Amino acid sequence: MKYLSTRGDTTPRGFSDILLEGLAPDGGLYLPTHYPQVDAATLARWRGLSYADLAFEILSLYIDDIPSADLKRLTHATYTEAVFGTPEITPLKPLGDGLCLQALSNGPTLAFKDMAMQLLGNLFEYELGRRGETLNILGATSGDTGSAAEYAMRGKQGVSVFMLSPHGRMSPFQQAQMFSLQDANIHNLAVEGVFDDCQDIVKAVSNDLEFKRRHKIGTVNSINWARLLAQVVYYFAGYFQATKTDAERVSFAVPSGNFGNICAGHVARSMGLPIHRLVLATNENDVLDEFFRTGRYRVRGSAETFETSSPSMDISKASNFERFVFDLLGRDAARTRELFAEGVVRHGGFTLDAAEAARCAGFGFVSGRSTHADRLATIAATWRASGVLVDTHTADGLKVAREHRDAGVPMIVLETALPAKFAATITEALGAQAPVPPRPAALAGLEDLPRRFSVLQVDVGAVKACIEAHAG
Repeated sequence: MKYLSTRGDTTPRGFSDILLEGLAPDGGLYLPTHYPQVDAATLARWRGLSYADLAFEILSLYIDDIPSADLKRLTHATYTEAVFGTPEITPLKPLGDGLCLQALSNGPTLAFKDMAMQLLGNLFEYELGRRGETLNILGATSGDTGSAAEYAMRGKQGVSVFMLSPHGRMSPFQQAQMFSLQDANIHNLAVEGVFDDCQDIVKAVSNDLEFKRRHKIGTVNSINWARLLAQVVYYFAGYFQATKTDAERVSFAVPSGNFGNICAGHVARSMGLPIHRLVLATNENDVLDEFFRTGRYRVRGSAETFETSSPSMDISKASNFERFVFDLLGRDAARTRELFAEGVVRHGGFTLDAAEAARCAGFGFVSGRSTHADRLATIAATWRASGVLVDTHTADGLKVAREHRDAGVPMIVLETALPAKFAATITEALGAQAPVPPRPAALAGLEDLPRRFSVLQVDVGAVKACIEAHAG
């Protein structure tokens, strides 16, 4: 299996090369040359596998430059009951009315990002050890990616992490998770802007090829194909739990900001997993909902990016969206480059022509948006009806999922995080008698721990200087 860029660079690269590279040299995102097809016999064979074995089978379709025995050892070391709390790893929880919740947030940082990041940490350490190299990871987070990456990479040999976050725009729990880490290889950079500013800096540094190569810059954001590939696994795992035969279909509702989580569903569907609908849910930052309703992709500036109670989705430039558009356009790299390298950069977005927009229907996407009032109502209604507490982002997913149910088709809502990360909004939704969202004992008193972070202006040069001063 080889990988190509969405913007036309066809230099053949193996998985291990793009694992460490992040963005392609032409600024595009890597995708496999094709999506391996999974037939009914394969689905039947996979149905009874453990999560670790399922991960090995799916990853093996895309990774041919890591020996099978090593890859199996890595998946089994990653997906354990000790790390994720249950033997199923991502168990389903029925909510009634054909809806169920897929638990993705039982890892170390209580967010779905752990599902991929824990594997990524092990893959990085393995590949760097094999090559005798080091890597400086540069990432941007709106809340959960940062802590998941840092907890996965802390103490890893050969890896340093430089994580940008929007200063003051994460929940108190999210900030404490990241900034309380004292590991020498972890560097938290709080940028006085919004998430999109952080993401733009990461891309600018990555596009400086001389700097990137000199300092061995890699990424853990969803622009890294390895992370997205790891997320494909839980779509298959959810499907097998929700169905009894391989002729059944399911739909998935996915809270979405940067388009990485739901893009993994697009990949799973493209492989042949019987997905009826991919239901994309946004908060008030509804760039992606607008696109799927109108064919127009309009990036918002900082002033138009709302600070909401589902902060991990406060994103107005979905960097991972380019992968889907590339597939939508029949893998036309020139047209993709025109839309993203020119349209987004020069005009702040683009509008598909009528023929291009019409193709969207064939990919199974529908969308909707949720507001703060919707979140409060959904959290309260779900608690009253089923005794299940959900976080604010998952509430967005549930709200939109209910708008797109089809009779006889199970709807799996992907859990984003545990409600403990957003306790203030849970209390607002349920009142003074709200249950205290549980958190693991290891995270008790998290907000009271000493913090270690630097505050920077929105300045590419300042971030480069920090990397130069502290790079491993």
